[in-house]
Amino acid sequence: MATLVRDLMHSGVVRCRPDISLGQVAKLLAKHHVHSLFVFNDEKLPVGVITDYDVMAGEWLSGDSESLAVMRRMTAGELMSSPVETVDINVTANEAAKRMREDDVRRLLVVDEGKPVGVISVSDFITDIASKIPLKREKVSDVMSDAYLVCRDKTPVQAAIRAMSDSGWRSVVVVGARGRPLGVFSGLDLLSCCDVEETLESVLVTEVMHPPLMIGMDASLQDAAQMMIESHHHRILVIDPEDVDALPLGVISSFDIVSEMARPDSVWQIST
Repeated sequence: MATLVRDLMHSGVVRCRPDISLGQVAKLLAKHHVHSLFVFNDEKLPVGVITDYDVMAGEWLSGDSESLAVMRRMTAGELMSSPVETVDINVTANEAAKRMREDDVRRLLVVDEGKPVGVISVSDFITDIASKIPLKREKVSDVMSDAYLVCRDKTPVQAAIRAMSDSGWRSVVVVGARGRPLGVFSGLDLLSCCDVEETLESVLVTEVMHPPLMIGMDASLQDAAQMMIESHHHRILVIDPEDVDALPLGVISSFDIVSEMARPDSVWQIST
């Protein structure tokens, strides 16, 4: 029997009102350790979604004090994306995975007879992936991304934000002068800058980045998935175990694994 959205989704929806400030959005994202909030109006209807990436792309952390003040007054309703992408609770999981890959979205609001009942996200697929990965493509090297966004340890946060916004990448690998991986700067790390009073031109990525997760290219996808689940991380640096101080070989993300699941010969695409 095919796996359905109801089998993988997590119940409940982390939501907010459209009139809350971006500072409040940041607090809710950090409190619930999520990458997005669904925005509901007074009629309790979903009208949009706001993510940590939306907050970053809004360039509200501009070095210009006047524009920074304007962006800090913005609300979730002004910055949210709409309409909300929904999926029926009885749709198959592989259909949901295809939609997420093709539409380049990381989450869908799950509805049951039109009523929001939960969310299915990349993380939900990862949670169940360990026992579903085909044995013939079981290594990190089979699905990792060989290209990734990188910056030096002396890079200002503001410059990293602009690079992420321009390239569409959700994180930057931070390395030392000789390429040694020092950390990763992501959208969630950006939230820690919300209360920074001085211009971000003086804040370096090393001050807000998080320590990197690292794995060898010959490790199994199950190991990579389990590492993501336990750490609540969406990406892991792929390194050479014999030279851990060298420039990383690549990056494997939760989205890489979801894309693998959507392949025609994946176990997720074959009815049982």
